[in-house]
Amino acid sequence: MPQFSDDLFLGPAQTFMGTGNRPYTTTATGGTGGSSSSTLTVTAVGFGAPIVIGMYLDGTSVTDGTYITAFGTGSGGTGTYTLNQAINIANTTALTLHGNIPFEDPSQMDLGVGPLGRVYVFDIVPQAAVTSNIAATQTPTGAGNLTLTAGTSVRSVVRNDGVSVLQFDCARAVSVSLVTGGTARAYTISGYDYYGQAMTEVITSVAAATTNGKKAFYQIVSVSGAGASTTAVTVGTTQLLGLPVRVTDGGYICHVGWNGSFTIDGGSLAVAVTAPATSTTGDVRGTFSPSSVPDGIKRLVVGIMLPGIAVGPNATRTGALGVTQA
Repeated sequence: MPQFSDDLFLGPAQTFMGTGNRPYTTTATGGTGGSSSSTLTVTAVGFGAPIVIGMYLDGTSVTDGTYITAFGTGSGGTGTYTLNQAINIANTTALTLHGNIPFEDPSQMDLGVGPLGRVYVFDIVPQAAVTSNIAATQTPTGAGNLTLTAGTSVRSVVRNDGVSVLQFDCARAVSVSLVTGGTARAYTISGYDYYGQAMTEVITSVAAATTNGKKAFYQIVSVSGAGASTTAVTVGTTQLLGLPVRVTDGGYICHVGWNGSFTIDGGSLAVAVTAPATSTTGDVRGTFSPSSVPDGIKRLVVGIMLPGIAVGPNATRTGALGVTQA
């Protein structure tokens, strides 16, 4: 089956079906009975149902980073749900639940319609960046791994291969912060990108400052320091978001919508590295930082025009997903 009308006589090409995330939102009424509890009771559901595990909650007095970890008596509609942390809200609270849900099976397929058109619509609601939600405040006494703890908007999960990781809401860069003064150190971040490729990045901290990385991680395995620190250090997420397909030139971005505005957003784009990746190079697909701080409510919609090397009969893996991670 051809992927596009102009591929009719060119033959099929392998395509990645189901890659990427889509924002998923629903409205509801509910609460924890006016007392501190990790059990949410949903008394009514508005548009966007059903409710799914992993959705974040927003509403009056709801702590940032609160999300659903398990079904109770509810399984998509009214009923009870388990939260990752205790909150205190009345049962009459108006709630917005949202998350970035993976598109079905992201496996390769030799036949199929492929992306419907030659524009990839990157549509996501990113959570707020937090400087300590990967590794909380600690002062290393020597070289070695930091203690990782799933903080706000980060989850502890076990991959299909049995590896325990911290997983973000979407692919994004990592930051290393020295809480006060001190000696700059190199920290090696190890993990995986959104497509499951192993990757590493070396971030050299700056005294009494936050240093942002350049690569978009989706899962973190470890953070290793090169030596002892004379001051406390934290590791967290940034608002630098990973793109789902390779962008080698800003001209391929046909639209950037942010926070419901029709006007093109004035954020910053870092194009993909095309040379062999190393632990200090940029992202293999490119990154985008919106013009204002993500908060789990603002929506990012990026239209990416796909060249022939990314889609169609002449598509290649590198053309679509970038050079191999390192």
